[in-house]
Amino acid sequence: MARCEVCGNDYGMSFEVHAQGAVHVFDCFSCAIHRMAPICEHCRVQIIGQGVEVDGHWYCGGHCARAEGKVGIIDKV
Repeated sequence: MARCEVCGNDYGMSFEVHAQGAVHVFDCFSCAIHRMAPICEHCRVQIIGQGVEVDGHWYCGGHCARAEGKVGIIDKV
């Protein structure tokens, strides 16, 4: 068993996420999302899907990127 780094639950079915040279332990996807998902720099929502990265800044989509003055960003439909 391993303890979740977000909620502290000691759970027999916890899992590890290996990212950028670090190992994170979670007991559920909700905790993993809470800790790992980037935040949109315009509307502050956690980016669960693809998101848009522009010049090292993360946005949930083209609308928010354009609202922050980024150009050339097109949402695919």
